[in-house]
Amino acid sequence: MPNLDDKNAIAFEFARICSLAAVKIMEVYESDFEARGKDDKSPVTDADELAEAIILAELERTIPGVPVLAEESFAAGFRPKTDGAFILVDPVDGTKEFINKNGEFTVNIALIENRSPTAGCVYAPARERIFIGGTKAWAGPLKAGESISTDMLTSITTRTPPQNGMTAVMSRSHADEATQVFANAQGVTQTVSAGSSLKFCLVAEGSADVYPRFGPTKEWDTGAGHAVLNAAGGAVLSPGGSPFLYAKAAVEYLNGAFVGWGRQPQ
Repeated sequence: MPNLDDKNAIAFEFARICSLAAVKIMEVYESDFEARGKDDKSPVTDADELAEAIILAELERTIPGVPVLAEESFAAGFRPKTDGAFILVDPVDGTKEFINKNGEFTVNIALIENRSPTAGCVYAPARERIFIGGTKAWAGPLKAGESISTDMLTSITTRTPPQNGMTAVMSRSHADEATQVFANAQGVTQTVSAGSSLKFCLVAEGSADVYPRFGPTKEWDTGAGHAVLNAAGGAVLSPGGSPFLYAKAAVEYLNGAFVGWGRQPQ
């Protein structure tokens, strides 16, 4: 059982659980599945529900006693305590990408302490790539169901923005005018698109410099990517530069606008 103080051990335990849940996710992905609409009109598939059940069972077995805020159980009415340490789970982040079968969906698990992410894993099983963040960040190849160790992975860090202008990563499904205005104001000269929390990971591994997001998200959408980006030397802030915080129970864990930075602006 990992100690909560050992952030790397927690992050690798999340990675193990993501890989395990991804076996069922890929079974659904490769089948003739149907999408359904939830009460908030967002799509859901069997993969979301089956994977969340696996993740919750594993977390209870190996990290017992820590409350878990998970997307599908929250939608079903479960409200865990989030005034102390808690775990965020999004079993399939990027359900639209899952339905469109472009491979850009992820499994997200993050530990939140003092309203900030301190360990996390983002796994893209269709892309066979995993990102892990504790006190350091790693990335590497991983097939669904495989076990994982540090010797399979490469350490990743954010980059210093190039002199000829920054590269911004934008949402494939949710780009908007406010995001574009912000990017232009920062002197962004190139943009790349990605789905789900892979956007944080592109910044974390030094493929891009900034990820602005002005549209709505939920905490389970961002916690794991935020943890990976923090571990790689980056930061997630409000557009004005204040800390981006979690445990926002009063607004049902709805996020405001944020900017993921590879290197914080001076």
